[in-house]
Amino acid sequence: MLALYGHLFSSYTWKALIALYANDTPFEFRGLGEGIEQNDAFVAAAGPSGQFPVLADGETTVFEASSIIDYLDLRYPGPHRFVPTDPAEAVKVRMWDRVFDLHVMNVMQQAVAQKLRDPDCAVEQARELVRERLLRTYGWIENWLGGYTQRDAITLVECAAAPSLFYADWVIEIPDDCPRLRAWRAHLLALPPVERCVDDARQFRHYFPLGAPDRD
Repeated sequence: MLALYGHLFSSYTWKALIALYANDTPFEFRGLGEGIEQNDAFVAAAGPSGQFPVLADGETTVFEASSIIDYLDLRYPGPHRFVPTDPAEAVKVRMWDRVFDLHVMNVMQQAVAQKLRDPDCAVEQARELVRERLLRTYGWIENWLGGYTQRDAITLVECAAAPSLFYADWVIEIPDDCPRLRAWRAHLLALPPVERCVDDARQFRHYFPLGAPDRD
């Protein structure tokens, strides 16, 4: 059986979990932390940075969430196709995937990392480090959503967008002048695979160093 190594509060773990849940793919979740050091060791050795999530399929190991989703499309296809078979459309989907990983998720995490590095850093000071970049990206996504027609699907785009927007909105709230983006975030959080990730992670919200709001 497939095994996914990760943490239930991790945005990138969510990204892989959403794909697994969407197609009801059988797998075993293997958490990390105290008492399960063998899982930590497996992840540490899997890739050059020792980061999660990591997917194990027999003798095959796949790290990086986007690559895991590509692998699921290839080896465990289901009703949801995550990356289009048409090469030109696949390029677009992978490009949008990069937008959410690099310009939303990774930017948001810089504020989180600053607070973790310096616990005495004020929350608002940490948020100011990323405010301008996130607001710029929010505006870009707002315009892009005007032409996005696959909103009822679960593709690589949704797998990337849901966790990144979930956490980014905690750091810099999506403004009122991005109504499409605010509505799409709500739509994503209502998708059953995403809702499951949100609920399973509630027990860890006290770990969020900038403070988890009550609205989600």
